[in-house]
Amino acid sequence: MGKKLFWIAGVFFWLNLPAQTKDETFIRKIADEILVNSQAYENLRTLTKTIGGRLAGSPQMYQAEAWGYQLLQKSGSERTFKQECMVPHWVRGGNDQATATLANGTKKALDVLALGNTEGTGTKGINAPVILIRSFEELEAKKDQLKGKIVFYNYPFNPRFIRTFEAYGDAVKYRTRGTSLAAKYGALASLVRSMSHSVDNNPHTGGTRYDSAYKKIPAVAIGLKDADWLAAELGKGTPVSLFLKTMGHFLPDAKGHNIIGELKGTEFPNEIITVGGHLDSWDICEGAHDDGAGITQTIEILRAYKALGYRPKRTIRFVLFANEENGARGGARYADEAAKNRQEKHLLALESDAGGFTPRGFGVTCNDAQFAQLKSWIPLLEPYGANQFTRGGGGTDVSFIHEKLNVPMAELLPDSQRYFDIHHARSDVFEAVNKRELELGAVNLAALIYLVDQYGF
Repeated sequence: MGKKLFWIAGVFFWLNLPAQTKDETFIRKIADEILVNSQAYENLRTLTKTIGGRLAGSPQMYQAEAWGYQLLQKSGSERTFKQECMVPHWVRGGNDQATATLANGTKKALDVLALGNTEGTGTKGINAPVILIRSFEELEAKKDQLKGKIVFYNYPFNPRFIRTFEAYGDAVKYRTRGTSLAAKYGALASLVRSMSHSVDNNPHTGGTRYDSAYKKIPAVAIGLKDADWLAAELGKGTPVSLFLKTMGHFLPDAKGHNIIGELKGTEFPNEIITVGGHLDSWDICEGAHDDGAGITQTIEILRAYKALGYRPKRTIRFVLFANEENGARGGARYADEAAKNRQEKHLLALESDAGGFTPRGFGVTCNDAQFAQLKSWIPLLEPYGANQFTRGGGGTDVSFIHEKLNVPMAELLPDSQRYFDIHHARSDVFEAVNKRELELGAVNLAALIYLVDQYGF
């Protein structure tokens, strides 16, 4: 297989040689336009500072939809439209509270956030002993001790993973599945170490999933410094009780929308290239990196193409997806609509949802020939930083069209070392985004889309 891939890559390289000068020149024009005239950073300032957190169903979600629609039109969209989808409407309902009490009466307030989509404790709260759990194996071993307790999952990010998304993938099961597994054995609530390796104490929220077979119990994430303190006390054998109060609950589903702009293809209008990010964010932050960066990069690509007078061969869709954070219904709706339109052929679905940090490359789910084609373009992208193509990846929103129609999917891979410092935390604010890094991400996205548009995929 290795020799085959080498041969295919070589064929693409030699076939593309006559076009190298043309492509290098135009990609340089893309970079100059974005690096000199970009509106992405100021657009991000408006999205984060004027609108703020944009959880599905909230008033800010609707403000963001209107903002995105108008900005796509202003940036040159030739066809701008909405795709309606019903989205979950979970609300936090107030400030989340937790206070630990030691056997000697010492009390300590803990910084916590209710996990998204969880049921609250009610106004009276819950007061119960805490039991330390370091793994699901330990949960099973101690299952007879869990009834009436608050389970504290203290599973740190593994620092040995160089790609921090691998550390997240390793740990996130305690946030998504841990609540119901604790409820299975009679626990009253769950407390999970935040999905981060930061050095501050900001708790990181995120979605959880209830198993319908078990009771829906409250669940919160705890800041890392407080998690370390609590684990140390419990590790010494100190009895700790916890008062927990959260008010999260669901309202009826709300009507949301994917917001879509389009540049029509001049030669192959029924061949579609999708690029996008998700418009929603968690309620407790500005959602600057997650995913205001991806949204403003997507719109900046459109603006830059129009400013350069670029007329694509294939139709390019710029999609601001709804409800990625706590339901992913926008991505599902986009895939459903694509499946209905049998005249369309989707070549690639590309997403930016890993923050606005320095671009390093792309993660791609595709076949061997397509991957070889991508690797042949590395010399064109290398001057702008995205010189690493890895197998696998694509993003939550575009995963639906990949699964439904087997469309190749890809995602921008920025440097990830700082991403989980701010992911789903109150620190994900406009000030955490670097203008230059944000713009370089847009350059690489625009360059890759240009190459797929010119040569197919």
